[in-house]
Amino acid sequence: MSTNPQPSPSPRRRRTRRIAVITTALVLVGGGAAYAWWTTSGTGTGSAATGTSIPITVVQTSTLSAMYPGDSAQTLSGNFNNTNSGPVHVASVTVSISSVTGGAGSCDATDYTLAGATMTVNADVPAGSGQGSWSGATIKFNNKASNQDGCKGATVNLAYLAS
Repeated sequence: MSTNPQPSPSPRRRRTRRIAVITTALVLVGGGAAYAWWTTSGTGTGSAATGTSIPITVVQTSTLSAMYPGDSAQTLSGNFNNTNSGPVHVASVTVSISSVTGGAGSCDATDYTLAGATMTVNADVPAGSGQGSWSGATIKFNNKASNQDGCKGATVNLAYLAS
């Protein structure tokens, strides 16, 4: 039996083999790192603050003429002053008689009728003065069977509520 010793690999072949081994090792290590990165989990906390809005002002822009017994109803209308930095949603405006002042004698809210006191707006009112609009309510001086001289010169003060 003859023994043929294996010739020793050439330096070029050793170098190629070494590069292959190193490349394989790097791929395996790199693949493990990528796998670990994709399967990482963790926890944390955070917080956020919500802003607040400043109430908007309802402005009556309609000018009413002097009311008298038997007069027809007059329409109330207006807009909004929004001092917020952005728009504010207004669903409706409601008007009421807050007081009756002045006059020649006894005069109160029962001497007047507000119709359609809640007006639908359903709009975003932009920031600024004189924005948006509302309309629809009417006010009328009632024609009572009794003497109403007490209401001569009276001022009907209206209150508006936006919601």
